[in-house]
Amino acid sequence: MKSVCVYCGANAGADPIYQQAATALGNRLAGDGLRLVYGGGNTGLMGAVANGVLDAGGQVTGVIPQHLVDWEVAHKGLTSLEVVGSMHERKSRMFDLADGFIALPGGFGTLEEVFEMLTWRQLNIGQKPIAFLNINGYYSPLMAMIDHMVGEKFLHADQRHDLWFGEDVDAMLAWMAHYTPGDAGKWFDEKRRAALR
Repeated sequence: MKSVCVYCGANAGADPIYQQAATALGNRLAGDGLRLVYGGGNTGLMGAVANGVLDAGGQVTGVIPQHLVDWEVAHKGLTSLEVVGSMHERKSRMFDLADGFIALPGGFGTLEEVFEMLTWRQLNIGQKPIAFLNINGYYSPLMAMIDHMVGEKFLHADQRHDLWFGEDVDAMLAWMAHYTPGDAGKWFDEKRRAALR
């Protein structure tokens, strides 16, 4: 694993712990020699994780659509900044550049991006690890919802086990580095699942 995409909020959140954790994660990625791929913004947790990498001497690639550059939220101090035409292009490019994905706390955009990657994984598009870093218990309600989806059979248990969820950055990065994709297909019908293999 050489690069990690981090999805996170353009806002800082209510508790300073979120920004502190984003900065610490950035420092850690740089220390481990991992390039950060992210949405190219300079505000909130996005700016914090990017600055954490840069301050520790690491490499950062931002991918940002033109309309956000026009809003003047692009980070101007990155190793490289790619400007694309749309949010769809942004997500596709970030997927291409990253070897794995981490979700820090964020809002609609963060959830939309990480859930698209989970959906692609479910459909066997890519074999890349996906992790939720549960800072301050932020993602605990979401994981309860995912477990509920499994219980109600809208989600296969294999899909739940094919993502990482927790608070320990060491454990998360170790899991990502040694990730082996599970059999996380969409279907409950074994014949249908087998036909897609």
